[in-house]
Amino acid sequence: MTKSDLDQCFYPASRLAQLPEKQVVHQYNDNAVRLTRSIGDFAGLVDMGLHIVRVEPGHDTTEHHSHGQDEEFVHLISGRAVAYLGDEEVHMESGDTMVFPKNSPAHSMHNPFAEDLVYLMGGTRSPIDVCTYPKLDRRQYRVDGEKEYVAIKDVTKVQR
Repeated sequence: MTKSDLDQCFYPASRLAQLPEKQVVHQYNDNAVRLTRSIGDFAGLVDMGLHIVRVEPGHDTTEHHSHGQDEEFVHLISGRAVAYLGDEEVHMESGDTMVFPKNSPAHSMHNPFAEDLVYLMGGTRSPIDVCTYPKLDRRQYRVDGEKEYVAIKDVTKVQR
C-alpha cells in the first residue's frame, strides 16, 4: 500500500477529529440542527454518504421521513436519543444501530438529554429518490440533485 493509498483509504481517529464540523439545518425543520463531519465527501465517495454527526441537547436529527430509493443506517457512538420509527418510539443508547432499506418506515431522532448525541450515519445516494414526510403531508422528489415537492393530497395516481 502506498502513502497515497493510505491517505485515500485510512482514517484514524486523529484524522477524523481534524475534519471540519459543518452545521446543517434541515430544509423543513429548523430544530433539526446537525454538526456534521462528512467523511465520505472528504474521501471522494460518490454513491454513498458517510458522516459523523453531533446533535446538541434539545435538537432533532431530521424531519420525520422515509426514502423510496435511498438506504440509510445510523450507529450511535455516544449519547442517547429517542428514535421514532413509523408510529413507534424507541430509546437508543451508545452502540445501538438502526438500518433503513428502501421503503422502510418513516424515521427520525430527538436528543432530549443533557449530553450531545454522536452517531455514524451512512447511506446511498441514488440519482432519483422519493422522500415522504408524513407529518408534513409532503412528498419530495430528487432527480440528479434537484429537489421538488408536492403536498401528498395533491398527488394523483395514474390509472391504466
